[in-house]
Amino acid sequence: MYFDDYDSPVFRPPSEARSFILRLTRGCAHNQCTYCNMYRGVPFQVLTDEQIMRQVAMAQAYNTKAVRRVFFADGDALVLSTERLLRILSVLRQVFPNFERASSYAAPKDILHKTPEDLEKLRDAGLTLLYYGMESGDSQTLKDINKGVNGEESIEVGRRVIAAGMKLSLMIILGIAGQEGSERHALATAKAISEIRPTMLGAICLMLYRGSELKAQFERGEFHPLSPAGLMEELLMMMENVHLPETEHCIFRSNHISNYVQLAATLPEDMDRLKEEIRYSIRELSKLSSWDVYNHDKY
Repeated sequence: MYFDDYDSPVFRPPSEARSFILRLTRGCAHNQCTYCNMYRGVPFQVLTDEQIMRQVAMAQAYNTKAVRRVFFADGDALVLSTERLLRILSVLRQVFPNFERASSYAAPKDILHKTPEDLEKLRDAGLTLLYYGMESGDSQTLKDINKGVNGEESIEVGRRVIAAGMKLSLMIILGIAGQEGSERHALATAKAISEIRPTMLGAICLMLYRGSELKAQFERGEFHPLSPAGLMEELLMMMENVHLPETEHCIFRSNHISNYVQLAATLPEDMDRLKEEIRYSIRELSKLSSWDVYNHDKY
């Protein structure tokens, strides 16, 4: 459900398909990650109260009772002050009688700029789920992709969200460090996952998007991507080094359009089965005689 204009692209997690997409910003304040082209050419803008409330009014006129979940767009809506976010959440609770919760992408710097008390206030007001694209827990990889944080900071982001009592959907990118950095990326990311203990964990495969700096590096021969089997070997190394308490309940998925193999598990209880399925996929993918990194270029 979306009521803003269409002058720039709108992105949302697949699980928010039935949510009211409430645009608080346009674009991404950071917009410098080398692997991403989502908001290239979109000047960053924080929408005015009038623009935000116009969307709320349109959703209210459409069907007040239909709105149960709200997703704050665009790339890093949490760049807004805590006070302003709390006012918006208050309006949502007043306008929509069946309002259950709000969610948002979580850019790492935005979380680090908020205090634990800020996050707890937002949780209590209804912002209870954050989607965090950590991509990697490795400082060198994060530097190479210009994420804006190092490994320790990336872990701190996730831990703050969990400590605030929010649900955390954590995303990592297989192959983001290329062939040369694969082991380093896998081990550091496994350590980060183990320390953060996310509610949900998603693993997607690197896609070389048109207009991204990483694709340009590949075309210049400066970046060497992994084969499909190599991506699964990297995932296996991660899972072999992820250690979660038996009391944890982390939903793992690799069902993005980028994934060569669809995997699903609940960690840690399904870890042995998951690792065996990854090993099987490595054996099958290794039989391929050729592969084409440009198979994702159309995206």
